[in-house]
Amino acid sequence: MRQGTIRTVSIILFILVTLIYLSPLFLPKEIDEETGIFSVVKPFGFWTEKMLKLGLDLRGGMEITLHVDLTDLPRAEHDAAVRAAMTVIENRIDQFGVAEPTLQRAGDSRIVVQLPGLQDFQRARDLIGRTALLEFKLVATDEETQRVISQMDNWLSLNNELYPFLARDYYISGTGLLFGDDGEEIDYESAWHRDILSHMIGSGMGGQMSVSWRNRENLRNLLRDETFQNAVPAGFQILMGNENEANRRADIDVYVLYSTTELTGAYLAHASTFFAGDREWGGQNRPAVSIRFNREGARIFERITGQNLRRRLAIILDDAVYVAPTIQDRIRGGEASITGQFTLQETTDLVIVLKAGNLPAPVEIIEERTVGPSLGSDSIRSGAKAGLIGLILVITFMVIYYRFSGVIAIFALILNTAFVFAALTFLEATLTLPGIAGLILMVGMAIDANVLIFERIKEELRSGKSIRNAIDSGYTRAIVTIIDANITSLIVAIVLYNFGTGPIKGFAITFGIGIAASMFTAIFVTKAIFDTIVNKLNPQKLSI
Repeated sequence: MRQGTIRTVSIILFILVTLIYLSPLFLPKEIDEETGIFSVVKPFGFWTEKMLKLGLDLRGGMEITLHVDLTDLPRAEHDAAVRAAMTVIENRIDQFGVAEPTLQRAGDSRIVVQLPGLQDFQRARDLIGRTALLEFKLVATDEETQRVISQMDNWLSLNNELYPFLARDYYISGTGLLFGDDGEEIDYESAWHRDILSHMIGSGMGGQMSVSWRNRENLRNLLRDETFQNAVPAGFQILMGNENEANRRADIDVYVLYSTTELTGAYLAHASTFFAGDREWGGQNRPAVSIRFNREGARIFERITGQNLRRRLAIILDDAVYVAPTIQDRIRGGEASITGQFTLQETTDLVIVLKAGNLPAPVEIIEERTVGPSLGSDSIRSGAKAGLIGLILVITFMVIYYRFSGVIAIFALILNTAFVFAALTFLEATLTLPGIAGLILMVGMAIDANVLIFERIKEELRSGKSIRNAIDSGYTRAIVTIIDANITSLIVAIVLYNFGTGPIKGFAITFGIGIAASMFTAIFVTKAIFDTIVNKLNPQKLSI
């Protein structure tokens, strides 16, 4: 009696949990217009807010495979660097507002990011792969700037053969003669501009150096060149300002900075978006970023500003100078702002990157895949169609071959399938197309357990046993075989989940949950139904 009570309570709990976590599939839903995330409208308080997630292949979206460059890190730090990169990327995605993203590690240095339902692919690429190295450096004085530029002019005149891409714009073509510094005549056709860098960089408003859109790529290529950077006088570096996305042909400021970093984003405590006031933008409010340092960072910032009055302090993000204001007074409290020709989306993304933190190592996008919503819908229809056809064939076979006992098996199968969906919702797992394949395979495995039991019962009936004894003996003899077969299948599912990635994990999750549930429904649920029929109806013949 006690054993029957425990079994009954277990079945009731099984069904109750299934209904609670299956309910979000049928309850009405509402969508957050800002994030695109669905939530369940709960008519009663106990219903769960969790929802079944659809994978990239079912919902559409984007998959990005990233490679973490571990070249400059010691071997012992590789694993920690990849895990830290995953954390930073996940934080960025969460603030970006993508519904139900998934991140998985693939191998030693790769990360697979899936963004279901995403439409703004370029913004996602920029946000995920951005280094976000925030630095504060002092701008060189006017005299130091001119000296550095002059020295680099001389260096380029002696090493111009290293940069053939400069010949198109700075190689003098034509006929005639040109006189060198020593008065020697030089063939005009073989002469370069004497001051290549000065010719490339002009002076803009307030004497600030700038590069025009015509010379921008040439300067950018020079600044990316390691040989050129090593030739810059010790203690200095040359950087370009941030490009104006609204006007691609606008001049970009060029700065000569001290190479010493005074302060980094490691001390950053908070970042937020605000709108710069009229005084700064001539009557126009522009999006900007406000930053606040922690206590140690505020102390350093106060010291820097106090010791460098009337000097310019550049705020640099990913080797681009965003703003270089003149320090007017000692700044206490550790607060500063990053202003420029920003759009609201750019400032929002910048805040996301700053708040999420810096990547511990550079990451590179090595593969990306996009799935349109229509393809995802087609996958759902195809998977549902395959599952329905398989279910109909199984139902037909079981009802024809095992009659009423087949109907009991089908009820257990439906309960088993419902539990799989409820378990996926509870675990907040992601249903993928391979997951649907695992679900269909699970249907066959679940029915197989019932077939074993029913055949054992038929053998016992043919040997002359009563219905009650035949059922008890049939279950007792079949249980060992069922457990052995299902445990081996569970081991395979666990191995696939631990060592597989992406679609393989999706298959393993649904298949493993289905196998575990099928043992419960086949051994406990169907046995309870048979016992109830025998005890209540006392049939003279079993329909099997």
